[in-house]
Amino acid sequence: MTVHQESTAHAALVADLTAAVEGVPGVAFLRPGLADRLRSALSRPPAGTEGAPSAGVRVTRRDGDGSWHVEIHVVALRRARTLDVARVVRDTVERRLGALECARPPGPPQPAPRVTVTVTGLV
Repeated sequence: MTVHQESTAHAALVADLTAAVEGVPGVAFLRPGLADRLRSALSRPPAGTEGAPSAGVRVTRRDGDGSWHVEIHVVALRRARTLDVARVVRDTVERRLGALECARPPGPPQPAPRVTVTVTGLV
């Protein structure tokens, strides 16, 4: 795979996981990054268009064993139980990653991804 294809695939994976997390009941939104906080509302891309990847979803791969690490940072709704929201987000991401793994061509087995969910605030 070329670098461009890898970065495009990585961006598509982050966008896919972002959409899955945003659809979880009890999630208000993903934690905004510094760039999102500084950018004015007028300069943001319209909803549904591709923009910068979400700061609330980070997907990295360890060099040593090749395992993926997915970090999710969400702000939850106050009416929802925070622990339940975190568990559902983790389960949703793990299921989505499992579905993507099943769609890959056969090859050597990959280690299971590690998913970490942090609720950074309540609204």
